Amino acid sequence: MKNICFVNTTNFWGGGEKLHLEYALKFAERGFNVYLAAKKNGPLYEKAKGYKLLHYDISLNNLSFLYPLKYRKLIQFFKKDKIDTIVISSSPDLKTAALSAKIAGVKNIIYLRGLAVPIKYTPLNKYILKNAVTHIIPNSEETKRMMLKNINDPKIDEKINVIYHGIDLKEFDEKPIEKLFEKDKVLLGNAGRLTPQKGQKYLISLAELLKNKGVDFKLMIAGDGELKEELQELIKEKGLEKHVILLGFIADMESFMNSIDIFILSSEWEGFGYVIVEAMAASKPVIAFDITSNPEIISQNNTGFLIKYPDVEAMAEKAETLIQNEKLRKSMGMDARKSVENKFQLDDKITEIINLFQ
Repeated sequence: MKNICFVNTTNFWGGGEKLHLEYALKFAERGFNVYLAAKKNGPLYEKAKGYKLLHYDISLNNLSFLYPLKYRKLIQFFKKDKIDTIVISSSPDLKTAALSAKIAGVKNIIYLRGLAVPIKYTPLNKYILKNAVTHIIPNSEETKRMMLKNINDPKIDEKINVIYHGIDLKEFDEKPIEKLFEKDKVLLGNAGRLTPQKGQKYLISLAELLKNKGVDFKLMIAGDGELKEELQELIKEKGLEKHVILLGFIADMESFMNSIDIFILSSEWEGFGYVIVEAMAASKPVIAFDITSNPEIISQNNTGFLIKYPDVEAMAEKAETLIQNEKLRKSMGMDARKSVENKFQLDDKITEIINLFQ
């Protein structure tokens, strides 16, 4: 079993696309013939051009499963190149590529699930999950719990194995670190899309509490999104312009994490908080709400603090504790790094996946 194809036709660059590229490269390192089926000139296709991967151009959407030509094209590709394993993440890709792979006789049809929301148990989804997909890999216990909310089927349960996302520490450590901003005080950091799910409104309330207590700090928020103007107005309204900085999109997350002192995740839910792992890899203590998958990553009082949702005052108290105690920051940061080394190494996750289908 040496010919593996990652099917990802998503037309934007996100966590799932980053994961597919990282996994594809790691499988190539292990001696697999790795194909990337993606939309030509799409972000994933373009980013993968510089690597020695075999490319296949395909465009899919939610209705592609209604068109026989899409099936025919994929079936011919899977058979011609003797693909024995495919990896899929998005719903449109699952509907068409999984069925095509089943017809083509692909042995391993792996569904990586990263979205912590219930699967709609339609007749089509039921058939695909029971009869086409061979392995289902949620990225956390929380994702598994949520995806099965509408499903009670032992035949599907037996296909599920939770495997956390991993980080390539060698690449993380060896990448040159750029100085992103001047550091004249303790820096709190947050990174994520500026959307309601990510809860940046809680960060601004936290900053207001810290400012009113006379705590010396600065909060750096990396990311862009639909709430940018609303958050800017809120910062101005509360007089926090010198304390809260919206940085916009930051591509170099390694440098960002190495530039801050404390990472705070304000999300209302996460399937798997990969950004927490990135912060911990940079030896930063983490503060987050005690919800969804966060407790699977953060060890309470060891690698960070888990706060009852949505108690911003308690979150501000823990932030103040870390701001004022450099020794505690460094101690927790060291424990956070060790946790990543023990639980979230990318090479270990690739081995877990390989062991599933070999």
